[in-house]
Amino acid sequence: MRQFKGNSALKTLPRYGTVNGVNVSAKQEDEDNAMEQYKQEFISFMVDSQVLKFGDFTLKSGRKSPFFMNAGAYVTGAQLRKLGEYYAKAIHDNYGLDFDVLFGPAYKGIPLTVATTMAISELYGKEIRYCSNRKEVKDHGDTGILLGSKLKDGDRVVIIEDVTTSGKSIEETFPIIKAQADVSVKGLMVSLNRMEKGLSSDKSALDEIKEKYGFETGAIVTMKEVVECLYNKPIDGEIYIDDEIKGRIDAYYETYGAK
Repeated sequence: MRQFKGNSALKTLPRYGTVNGVNVSAKQEDEDNAMEQYKQEFISFMVDSQVLKFGDFTLKSGRKSPFFMNAGAYVTGAQLRKLGEYYAKAIHDNYGLDFDVLFGPAYKGIPLTVATTMAISELYGKEIRYCSNRKEVKDHGDTGILLGSKLKDGDRVVIIEDVTTSGKSIEETFPIIKAQADVSVKGLMVSLNRMEKGLSSDKSALDEIKEKYGFETGAIVTMKEVVECLYNKPIDGEIYIDDEIKGRIDAYYETYGAK
């Protein structure tokens, strides 16, 4: 396995310049370029960690997909530390840090919340509580359905998941969160936006969630960006999306792609 390089997205230079005759901050230009590099690094990171794969997969929604993203394949300390940094950066850029709790649905969301709260503390000096649910309610010792921090009235919550294909997982998660306390959900952050239609419309699952539940949604990268980054472009000499895989992805989106 290759050793993954550091995150250049956290470094910018305070220069100034012009674009199309208009004075702009070159620092902003650097940040935009860094974000593009950051996305490319994250895509390579997913492939290198064998988290993003191409082949034949049956998803939780029942759809047959030519690609699959499984955050459960992040298994080493270095991988989880780096993953937490990516999520922390994306959450910071999309929602800021004015929230109290990071909630990760069981089971894959549990290590995501732990890694990301640690990264937020390290990168930004902000202490966020982590919370996850259990699949079964515990009736002894630390009783209840929650792991980590309890939810309290007034808490502002960001939900973190690996991927949302159809929105089905949020249908399960949102009632659990709202049943625990009078909290407000500030947003949902996933690592990959599959850009597929949701359960009840031709809108993307993330757009459908935003419309139905009233909170923002975001992703570190989109599947469109993944294809652009990997199509006939080798990573360490290996092509992950060749013409055959690209054709199957295109066919998949003809059926399931968001309109």
